[in-house]
This record gives sequence, C-alpha cells and structure tokens, in this order.
Amino acid sequence: MQLLAEREQELRERYGISFRITGIASRRLGWIADANGLKVEKDVGRPPSAASSQHHENSDVRSWLASARADVLFEATSLNIETGQPAIDHIRAALEHGAHAITANKGPIVHAYRQLRDLAAARGKRFLFESTVMDGVPIFSLFDQLPAIHLQGFHGILNSTTNVILSEMEQGLSFDEALKKAQALGVAETDASHDIDGWDAAVKTAALVNVLMDYPIRLNEIAREGIRELTTGAVRNGRRDGWPFKLVCRAKRVGDRVEASVAPEKVLGTSPMGKISGTSSYIYFETDIFPGLSITEENPGLHATAYGMLADFIRVTRDDSP
Repeated sequence: MQLLAEREQELRERYGISFRITGIASRRLGWIADANGLKVEKDVGRPPSAASSQHHENSDVRSWLASARADVLFEATSLNIETGQPAIDHIRAALEHGAHAITANKGPIVHAYRQLRDLAAARGKRFLFESTVMDGVPIFSLFDQLPAIHLQGFHGILNSTTNVILSEMEQGLSFDEALKKAQALGVAETDASHDIDGWDAAVKTAALVNVLMDYPIRLNEIAREGIRELTTGAVRNGRRDGWPFKLVCRAKRVGDRVEASVAPEKVLGTSPMGKISGTSSYIYFETDIFPGLSITEENPGLHATAYGMLADFIRVTRDDSP
C-alpha cells in the first residue's frame, strides 16, 4: 500500500490509472471491505480508518470480494510449501469473482499454476506473479516479450539468506554464528530452515520450470541439498582458493523431461555467480535462440517485492484499457 500511495500521482498522470482500496484482509485487521473506498492512513503500520467499512465476522474470501467489488486482488499470504494454501483458494476465488489476481506467494505457482492460468484465461483475467522470484525483477514478463523462444535450462543463485550466511562463514564465523548474524540483520527468519535446507530455492526453481519451461515439475522431483553441512573451514578454503561455495539452482531439459536440482557448489570466484554476495541474486538462461541471457539483482531494497506487484498492477490495468 505504501508504494501504491507513493506512486499514485505517477500512475494517474503517466499511465492513466486511478484506483481506490476497497478491501483489506490481515490477521491483525481481520476482513474489511467498503466498495466506496477505505481511507488508508499514510503510516501503513496503523489500522486503516474504516468507520463506514464492513467488517466480516468470518474469513469468507468470496463474500469479502463481493463486498469490496474488487477488480484486482493483491495476494501476499505466507508460503505454504506443502499445499500452497490458502493462497490458491484466494486466487481462485478472485478469478471466479471476475478480478485479476496478483500474488507474491510462490505456493500457487508450484502447486496449481496450470489450473489458475487456465481459469484466468477462461474468465478473461490475468494471473500474475512477478514478485515470486527475484523480487520485482522482470523474470516472467521478460519471456512475455520473447515470443517463440524455447528455454532449454537455467542456473543461478536465488536465495539471499544463504548468500549472507556463506559470506559470514568466509570471514571465519561458524554456521550457527553466521545464521544468528543474518537473523540480527533481518535477512533470515527466526526459523530459517526453509532457506538453509534449500526449500526456498527449490520452490523458486519449481516456479521457473512450471512457468517458463512449461513442465509440471513437483518439489519432490527436485534434488535438494542445503548448506547446513558445510563447515567454516571448507567455506573459507573455497574462497581462499578462488572457488567459493554458493547455493546453486539448476534446471535442464533432458529429452521430454526437465531435471532440476538445488545444492551447494564451488563456483569460479571470477564468474558472475562467484561474485554474488549479500542479498544479491543471479540467474542465467539458456535458450534455443540466445545461448545465454543473464540477470543480476544487486542487494535489493525494501520496496523490491512490492515493486513487482505494482508492475503487475500496471500490466493488468493496461489489459483492461479500451
């Protein structure tokens, strides 16, 4: 909401987009809707003024959407690796209601991409998710601009928490000390197992394979190894020898299948992957036309993920333009 507010004048003057927020749902605020528009405070940390809004006693997303008369849903619930819920149900409800659906949640892309894509097409709406991989960097929309390109494979570094931990281990910290420092910096969650055990990177890999390679890969088909077993000595020696450890995601077409993996690897220190550190990310695509296309995201700021959702909002609004 903060980025929307900051860009409101630009959206109106440059893109001809005006909007009002008609519904907010969160654990703290509950389910609030007012089709005439909610008065959201500039400080988004405070509850919105909702004197005229409708408070729903239950978490009924369909009645909430109807009360809000939503044209676009921004879905930003937490990732559920096992099922992708409740994000899948939220997105399905939005599309069936007749709204575009924009999400920053990777779960629906991994567990229900085809169903949601086909439902969106049947309803004449868009299902967009640019913020799910590398924040707001245009990964998915890039390939929208490359018609008739066939992606053969990719590799990259897609998890920033492990980058930070490995960088600190290169400086001599133990794994536990490096993890605590990453948590103190706000980079790692209190429970960082999804990052350090490779789950976050595997989910992002699956999302890219499902969408860009059009292959319905499951998470259990991705060979996965995290960084938990790496020692400070091995990590320091790797950097000293010019071959630092990185948690690398890979996918490649093999016949009519796609094979994918996530694992710590030694990479050449002078290579693009070897230079990735901190919260930066990197991906390299191999296509049938261009042998290599790469994107590097350098230490993204706080608004990076929100920007991806904003960019998707502009795309769906343009789709609705006469």
